[in-house]
Amino acid sequence: MKKALRELLCVIPFFLTVLFAQKNDATPGSSLPPGEDDALTVLNASSRHGEWIDIPYGSGSIPLRAWIVYPERKEKAPVVIIIHEIFGVSDWIRSVADRLAQDGFIAVAPDYLSGFGPNGGGTESIVSRDSVVRLIRSLSPEESYKRTDAVFEYAAKIPSANGKCATVGFCWGGTRSFGYACVQPKLKAAVVYYGTSPDAQELSSLGAPVLGLYGADDARVVATVEPASLEIKKLAKKYEYEIYEGAGHGFLRQQSGRDGSNLRASEKAWPRTLEFLKKHL
Repeated sequence: MKKALRELLCVIPFFLTVLFAQKNDATPGSSLPPGEDDALTVLNASSRHGEWIDIPYGSGSIPLRAWIVYPERKEKAPVVIIIHEIFGVSDWIRSVADRLAQDGFIAVAPDYLSGFGPNGGGTESIVSRDSVVRLIRSLSPEESYKRTDAVFEYAAKIPSANGKCATVGFCWGGTRSFGYACVQPKLKAAVVYYGTSPDAQELSSLGAPVLGLYGADDARVVATVEPASLEIKKLAKKYEYEIYEGAGHGFLRQQSGRDGSNLRASEKAWPRTLEFLKKHL
């Protein structure tokens, strides 16, 4: 009896993982990315093809490491470049890529710290989150845009891609997603999750339509939204945004936070993201 009970306890985690995956894959087009705590479980249970790749970068430079996930579809697919948070490439960022692939996009999440870690490594080689944050802060906008250009050029050559590309960025990556829309004229769309807005000079060259998604209790970031909106209106360009009451910074990753406000924001923001991307891609 004890042996049978031990065997039963061993298989329960497996069945829970399968059930969790079925729940999250049951309604394509509506499932949220998981919160941070569940990201690895979702990745391990995913039926989609995800892998690490090396993207050429510069002459003789260390390549950019990136996580790519392919959708299951007959037609060629648009590409979404995911620009990670100030915490680098994490299981959570990879789970966001998996969710975008679930909805028909080729999702590419480059590690912007490639080559900055010990022995030329990236995020995974850096010993602490604080060290990752310090290194990300040392990466200039210009360097981050050059790295995004390398990913953009790689994406254009993916045989199963349709030639259309957008960016989705979070926190530090949200700021870079908005900024990249001002420097890459071939970009089709940019989504900004709780990233600060460019100044008027940068916005003068804005090309792609932008969607901004913000928590109302993220005053540092939200303070940059209205000035950008007014400037973009003067330029007759496209900028849509939503601000979610009670939600804080990083709400999509921290869905369990702020007494349900972060989850409610996520339930509105993610479908809005998919709608925006499908409209422009």
